[in-house]
Amino acid sequence: MTERISAYWLNRLLGIPASTPLDPLAMSAQLRVAFCPAPELSPRLRRFTAALREAFAQCGVTVAEESAGDHRSSRFAAGTVVMAPGVFPDELLPINRVSTLYNNLIVGIYDEAPPVHEGQKPQETLDAVIGRLAWEMVHLLIYVTDTSWTVCSMNGGITTFETPLPEASDVLESLIPKVTAQVVPPRDGDLEIRPGALNTDASEFQKIAADFVECGRIWAGNPRFMNHTSRESLAYRNGFYRKIVSRYLDDRSGMSYGFFARQLSVSVAPAIEADAASLDGEHIVPVTIDGKRLLVPVPGVRIVTTRSGCRKTAIDPRHDLVEIGLDNGRAWLATPNGLPDDLISKPSFDTLTIIAHAVGNAMIASILRTLSLESRFPGLLERFGCGMTHWHYYPDEDMVPDGYVVHGFENPPVSCSTPQSAAYSLLGKLDALARAFEEGVANDYLGDVHIEPGHGTNVVGTRSLAKMAMFLNADCCICSKK
Repeated sequence: MTERISAYWLNRLLGIPASTPLDPLAMSAQLRVAFCPAPELSPRLRRFTAALREAFAQCGVTVAEESAGDHRSSRFAAGTVVMAPGVFPDELLPINRVSTLYNNLIVGIYDEAPPVHEGQKPQETLDAVIGRLAWEMVHLLIYVTDTSWTVCSMNGGITTFETPLPEASDVLESLIPKVTAQVVPPRDGDLEIRPGALNTDASEFQKIAADFVECGRIWAGNPRFMNHTSRESLAYRNGFYRKIVSRYLDDRSGMSYGFFARQLSVSVAPAIEADAASLDGEHIVPVTIDGKRLLVPVPGVRIVTTRSGCRKTAIDPRHDLVEIGLDNGRAWLATPNGLPDDLISKPSFDTLTIIAHAVGNAMIASILRTLSLESRFPGLLERFGCGMTHWHYYPDEDMVPDGYVVHGFENPPVSCSTPQSAAYSLLGKLDALARAFEEGVANDYLGDVHIEPGHGTNVVGTRSLAKMAMFLNADCCICSKK
């Protein structure tokens, strides 16, 4: 991925730490893992664990030595990824040895086939994975057989390697990105909360809400749109671990997958061609594209999106939509007015990624306004905004809407809610625009299709949510195949 804006500006725009590693080698250099085996391991798990330890070392990962003393009471250092092969009794679960819920990612490794069966619906596979995560109190699952090993993640991604032992190249390109950053919901302080500030009675809101409702209705007939895994539907070892899962999810009712969002209309000023090496303006971002150095103004952005935990295919506009945005580099969340006392409106795990797409749309409109005067995208963004659809599957390459540019295939497979996911959304969008210029089709640019390997797809552009749902669920589209 070409660096069109610097890590410094990723931090200024989106709050992504400048030290965030964006490629597997940089991730390896910052990664520290510890092995915490169960009391009894099968011969196959012993071989696999030894090979995994060696593969990590070959990739430049720091492998921590076991600390002396009682393993039941010693704590893992904050930031250490815990590899936990075997099945543990309750009192020895690695989750008991972490200082906080978000300080350590735990990977369970098991001598058995993954929970993937012929004829299984995607939602059934996802529920089986989430159920095992909750029972074992881990964040990632690895299943080992005689001929393969399979990684299953919280976002429904399943990756199988047809080798009995892990090879360093596969560990580097696939496993290390998955364990570099934990799936974490937005925390207190990440967003300025504006309770009841979203007026659901406003005519503008009601028009937008109707688009969400129709979009959800169309997607409801597609089994590939994994919808929701209820926290209460899962089995737990005891009430204590049930409470831990509830706290980890920030008291959400469960894990919901995918999102719909509508970026509201935004006015954009044209970018300025300049050769300045540095700038003092906080919201004038230097971007290199189409062989030119541009100063791109970044306005505040607003997005209406689905709240975390709601059923995306049966949206209640009064309760299931929130507004998020970015003003002067500060992210915020407005909840609906008149919420029932028993309903807590939570931001999506993908909040930063959604904001990154909105910021990227505004930047692209500014660039096109300067370099591609015949482009319709800036005017459409100012009049109608943009629709955003995210689901955990991939469209057929032949079913990309006209004017939408595909990107992201080569990115590391990181999870949602990670700063890397947001960075790839913005940087990839600018790369997609650059490719449109190279191919002479910048005037036709209407949006982008962001492929997130091992995760899903973001389709972002000028079509409404309902029209995009109709397109992606048409009989000729692979997305609609049962």
